[in-house]
Amino acid sequence: MPKHGKRYLNLVEKLDRTNLLEPVEALKLVKECANAKFNETIEVHCRLGIDPRKSDQQVRGTTSLPHGTGKTPRVAVVAQGEFARAAEEGGADRVGGPELIEEIDKGWMEFDILVAEVGMMRALGRLGRKLTTRMPSPRAGTVATTPEEMRTIVMDLKRGKIEYRADRQGVLHSVIGKASFTEEQLKENFVALMDAVLRAKPASAKGQYLKSVTVTSTMGPGIKMDPARVTAMVRG
Repeated sequence: MPKHGKRYLNLVEKLDRTNLLEPVEALKLVKECANAKFNETIEVHCRLGIDPRKSDQQVRGTTSLPHGTGKTPRVAVVAQGEFARAAEEGGADRVGGPELIEEIDKGWMEFDILVAEVGMMRALGRLGRKLTTRMPSPRAGTVATTPEEMRTIVMDLKRGKIEYRADRQGVLHSVIGKASFTEEQLKENFVALMDAVLRAKPASAKGQYLKSVTVTSTMGPGIKMDPARVTAMVRG
């Protein structure tokens, strides 16, 4: 069991952990709790009413946050020819073909997102176990079928487009910004994320879909939102 410091324990004492808050109130509170000596990341964690073991109940997709995440991701691209030139024009940090695949196979992982042209996917396939969640996927919007699409994908990712996905326990984790963001910026990013998550509800999922929503900062305690109010805010 990890031990928490005095700062964290003092924050917890001031919170009513049993009360489910209205989303705007929770976002305001998470900013107040993010008082570490660095610009903390603000995260959202959602427990979904899905069975992740079933292929038709996978929740995964992409969405653009209006204000980005507060961090520009490092984007690597596996491509050649016109696709490679388009990736460079889009602002990719690293572009390469078979030689880049070999570097990744040998352990190079200095990127946050990996994009690929569709023609390179077969060669990338053997690295599935090493790349795990960073493996390019059409569903995640990280596979380009044309040079123009490649340019757009890279530009969108550099501007703040994110991927969201539920893990094996049916819990979705995502970043919505930094503690330095205004409450309004965090709210707009939060709504954009939750709108995408609600739209991604599998048709076969039964019962309550959004079971819990928790917002937290890197060094702060989790603050629980009322799922019903979250849904009402997004759809309102």
